[in-house]
Amino acid sequence: MPSFDIQSIFDKQEVSNAVSQTQREISTRYDFKGTQTFIELGESQIRLVSSTLERLQAASQVLIEKLIKRKESAKILTNYSDSKDSKSNIKRTYTLTSGIPQEEAKKMAKYIKEFDKKIQTSIQGPTIRISSKKKDELQQVIALVKDMSLDFPVSFTNFKD
Repeated sequence: MPSFDIQSIFDKQEVSNAVSQTQREISTRYDFKGTQTFIELGESQIRLVSSTLERLQAASQVLIEKLIKRKESAKILTNYSDSKDSKSNIKRTYTLTSGIPQEEAKKMAKYIKEFDKKIQTSIQGPTIRISSKKKDELQQVIALVKDMSLDFPVSFTNFKD
């Protein structure tokens, strides 16, 4: 039976490359001179630091542009927190997460079942397996999921005939 998986993952190497490109652009652009703006990549987070909120937001925009150029979704940057350090610099920490949250997976599976009763869905940890007797129905599900307004990036993998 034809099937595929819906996942929410990002390529760590591409994210690392986007962070490196962002740091290079920040260090060379005139509008960032003297603002102590920099970016760091941790194990599961990205940290931006700047002396002004305007430059922090500009650096964040540069990061988003670099991610998009590397074909990574900007939705991986939705979870963030702002704080100030002892030198009155503003820090923004983005938490990078992968996997579809359990509640969201249940909602998606229910929505897909309402769309077509013949399609089988099964939640397998951070992924959702979609199966059907017809490939056309699977293509309709892909279009349906792409049209959903989700707070996380999705990718379609593991196609099987």
